[in-house]
Amino acid sequence: MIQTVDLCKRFGALVATDNVNLSLAPGDRHALIGPNGAGKTTFINLLTGMLRPTSGRVLLDGADVTAAPPDKRVDLGLVRTFQINTLFLDMTVLEAVTLVVLARTGAVRSLFGSLRRHEPAASEAWELLERIGLAQDAHRPARQLAYGRQRLVEIALALARKPKVLLLDEPAAGVSAADSRHVFAVLDQLPPDIAILLIEHDMNLVFRFAQRISVLVAGRLIATGQPGEIARDPRVREAYLGQAAPLEAA
Repeated sequence: MIQTVDLCKRFGALVATDNVNLSLAPGDRHALIGPNGAGKTTFINLLTGMLRPTSGRVLLDGADVTAAPPDKRVDLGLVRTFQINTLFLDMTVLEAVTLVVLARTGAVRSLFGSLRRHEPAASEAWELLERIGLAQDAHRPARQLAYGRQRLVEIALALARKPKVLLLDEPAAGVSAADSRHVFAVLDQLPPDIAILLIEHDMNLVFRFAQRISVLVAGRLIATGQPGEIARDPRVREAYLGQAAPLEAA
C-alpha cells in the first residue's frame, strides 16, 4: 500500500532521513520506533507530503506521489493523526466527523446549515462514533473532552476518510494509562485491510500492537522484524540502552 525507495531528507549538513526503504502491505500493523531525535516524525512528514524529500520516492498503492501535495495523498487514501491534537475545538464531535465525511464525498461546500440537511453523512459519522465508543460525546464540543477522548476524536476524523493507510504519530502521548488502553483497543478493532504505521514511545504498547517493527536511529533504519526479533537485536538494545540488556517485549 505504501513504499519508500531510498528516501532521504537533508537540512543543510543534517541528514534527518538517510536512504530509508520501508513498505507496508494491506492490513499490516507496523511500528516505527527509535530514540528521541531519530527522525520518526520527519519520516511521517515525508510520507504525507508535509515535507519534500531531498531524494528518493514515495509510492502509494503503486502510484508515485513524491511530488503530490498532502491533500492529494489524503484523497488517495493516506491519512494521519498528529502528536498534538489538531481539532476544531468549538465544533461538536458529530459536526466535525460529519464535516470529514462530506469532504470525502465532495459535498463539503454545502455544509452550512443544520446537520439535518446532511442526514446520510451525519448517519455515517454517528455509526463511526458508536463503533469507537464516542457516541456519548457526539453532541459535545471537542474542547469539553478530556485529552484521551480528544485523541479518539482525532482517530475518528482519520477513519472518516476511509483510509487505505493510517499513520499514527504517538496516539498515546499525554494520555492516561486507562485511556491509552482504550485507544489501542479501538485500533485493534479497525478493519483488517487498513495498513497502519504507528510511532509510539511506549514499548509495551508497541510490542502488543505491532506485527512488525522498524527501528530508526539518526535517520537510518537499523533493523526491521517481528517484535521478538527486535527485542533481542543487539543493535536495537545498544541504540536504546547503550548496553546489551534486552528490551521489554511484554
